[in-house]
Amino acid sequence: MATVTASTPRAIPTGLLKHRAVHKLLLIALAAAVLVPLANARWASGSWPAALTVDLTKPLTSASDWIINNRDSHPLFLYFFGYVSNAVVISVHAVYVVLLGAGWAGVTALGALVAWRVAGVRLALGTTAAFLACGLLGMWVPTMQTLALMVVAVLASVVVGVLLGLAAGLSRRMDKILRPVLDTMQVMPAYAYLLPVVLVFGMGVPAAVLATVVYAAPPMARLTALGLQGADKEVLEAVESLGTTARQRLLTARIPLARKELMLGLNQTIMMALSMAVIASVIGAAGLGDRVYQALASVDVGAALAAGIPIVLLAVVLDRVTGAAGDGTEGQGRAGWAYALAGTVVVAVAGRLLGRLDWPEAWTLNIAEPVNRAVDWMTAHLYSGVPVVGGTADWAGHFTTWVLDPVRTGLQGLPWWSVLLIVATLAWLIGTWRTALTAVLAMAAIGVLGVWTPALDTLSQVLAAVAVTLVLGFATAVAAARSDRVERLLRPVLDVFQTMPQFVYLIPVVALFGVGRAPAAAAAVVYALPAVVRITTQGLRQVDPAAMESSRSLGATSWQQLRQVQLPLARPALLLAVNQGVVLVLAVVVIGGLVGGGALGYDTVFGLAQGDLATGLVAGAAIVCLGLVLDRVTQPTERRTGKGA
Repeated sequence: MATVTASTPRAIPTGLLKHRAVHKLLLIALAAAVLVPLANARWASGSWPAALTVDLTKPLTSASDWIINNRDSHPLFLYFFGYVSNAVVISVHAVYVVLLGAGWAGVTALGALVAWRVAGVRLALGTTAAFLACGLLGMWVPTMQTLALMVVAVLASVVVGVLLGLAAGLSRRMDKILRPVLDTMQVMPAYAYLLPVVLVFGMGVPAAVLATVVYAAPPMARLTALGLQGADKEVLEAVESLGTTARQRLLTARIPLARKELMLGLNQTIMMALSMAVIASVIGAAGLGDRVYQALASVDVGAALAAGIPIVLLAVVLDRVTGAAGDGTEGQGRAGWAYALAGTVVVAVAGRLLGRLDWPEAWTLNIAEPVNRAVDWMTAHLYSGVPVVGGTADWAGHFTTWVLDPVRTGLQGLPWWSVLLIVATLAWLIGTWRTALTAVLAMAAIGVLGVWTPALDTLSQVLAAVAVTLVLGFATAVAAARSDRVERLLRPVLDVFQTMPQFVYLIPVVALFGVGRAPAAAAAVVYALPAVVRITTQGLRQVDPAAMESSRSLGATSWQQLRQVQLPLARPALLLAVNQGVVLVLAVVVIGGLVGGGALGYDTVFGLAQGDLATGLVAGAAIVCLGLVLDRVTQPTERRTGKGA
């Protein structure tokens, strides 16, 4: 009797879910039976019909021409954008002068002492080693240029993000208004909005900083709003009972209670700003990103790696310091900050008196030559001709021939209405009718924009890269979840991979695989893999120990425990891993346009390089729509009925 009682509650929801899914499928089949013949008779099958496209070339070109013709004379540019541009230039230059004036020793001391104050001696030593490595690689001046750009961009991003977050966190109506705006800012590829920024501000530092702010402000806004909305209601009621005003409650209760979310927002903003600062090198921002970009353009892997290592070191250091600050780690009290400031001033003054502001030339290491020799060796021995397994070029060719080409051909060969039908079915099965409607409208918008064929090409690359990412990610996560030793070994590798800017992934990929769609997919896999592994590992480890112990007592093997207990109970984490893998893969497949990925990624890069606003913005908008479709069909929407479970 006990067995029947235990199994009954589980059987009922499963039957209801199956019934609901069948009901949805029947409704979709009924709608398709009515609409498909009408659509086929009116517009025929095949690719997206030309009659349903809208040509935006003329209006966008006219807008571009107007901006170019009026940039030096119109009051809007002279008295608004001009002042903004000047303020950005002056700010970045001032920070850069201060960094150079402090000298390499002063900057290193400042970084180390701040890390010591926030997180202790261990991180201080790591920060010191990171700054010294930047100098040893001969990248001190480019590192300071990037750091100056970062300081201004992060400060502006934090100010904008906090203001938007306050508006969203204190008003539900503003939250609903700002949510789609922030979604668009975060999903739209960087290259798509580099072009309008360049048109308004021209090539250089102002365009780079402002594009970085657009990209890096949303996480600060989202997490600020989340922290304010999630503040403890009892604490707020207690503060309100003391007769405080709304402003006092905000400053004394809401913001302090949201400290953890605010610091996490700062951490994410810094990481995204650093990644964007590298991409912004395309529009004239000097520094490490420019060195990486120029080296990639000439396929100089050694020079690209020499500039890429400092980027990774900066990312890791800033991630650790802001992460420790977010954890609320206390250093040595207020006196600790005074000691840190005094120590920095002493070291900087000593360096100036000794005439040691610039990094000594004799203390640099040239890693470009040995790295290029190693690359040449790998190209000669691993690129092709490896017995039995074949070389990396062979793998790339086989992946293109056996996976990418068939998937692209299959997608592009489907009738346009069948693609919409598939999107509607997947989105409705995993969510609600609103989810399905959003996904279908986003997919249809791609056709209306006239980029149906290249969008399906991009989709084929995303699907192939996501499949590889999930296979590798789930296998790695299972090993990490079952072994503490494996997890400890993976942690530093995942940390480096996750803090590495997108551009840097292209360096080893170009060296090993050359250029093409397969290398672009490989870079996307490497970029998305850490997030998938981390989320899946955490989900598997958080499975109820009682359920694991119960299955073990019944004689279940490790494989049975994984398949019948851990994976079903970790389903929300697995679905989140799939969703994040899709979003991250899409982000890098677009950048893969730089290394031969083609499709929408190439269109965004081409539009920026040629100043073609129509091509760049249309491709960027199509990528946003594609990202929206993929998000809706991979992220379940919870239905709340108001009834008990």
